Amino acid sequence: MGIVQKFHYRLLQFQFNLRIKLLRLNKNISIQNGNRIYSQAKFITNYNGQIIIGNNNEFLFGICLVTYGGSIKIGNNCSINPYTVIYGHGKGTTIGDNVLIAGHCMIISSNHNFGNKDVPINQQGETSRGIIIEDDVWLGAGVKILDGVTIGKGSIVAAGSVVNKNIEPYSIYAGVPAKKIKTRN
Repeated sequence: MGIVQKFHYRLLQFQFNLRIKLLRLNKNISIQNGNRIYSQAKFITNYNGQIIIGNNNEFLFGICLVTYGGSIKIGNNCSINPYTVIYGHGKGTTIGDNVLIAGHCMIISSNHNFGNKDVPINQQGETSRGIIIEDDVWLGAGVKILDGVTIGKGSIVAAGSVVNKNIEPYSIYAGVPAKKIKTRN
């Protein structure tokens, strides 16, 4: 490794460490060790929500974690790629260990109520059942996960899919809405 590469590597490490120190000043954020959080990643704990992060995760630029009064819990050894948005409304979002989340994914742990056509949707409140993503899951680019869903351990969701129902462990799902196309061997 040349001098320039070593300098660049040390500068990145300094930036990661500084970013984590600053985030730890927020009493509603808990971050363990070995994480790499790029400076353009947003962690927003509005309405007294909580973000809890395990060890050795990577949060790339442009990601946005917003609690909306709920919680976002992320295990260990996860990778969350650029421009992914994760909400923690109500019962929150829980992400296990060794989860790969590609860029431009949306994980939305609530839904607007819309049953009364005489009242504007933004005045009818929300429901939230929460989202669980178990260990060893891979979400392809642009996946959308809607409220109330559990993604089973070892599953894969193909790029561009919309998940509105639970996914069986060790399965591969694809489509809009996502349907099982295969079981992992």
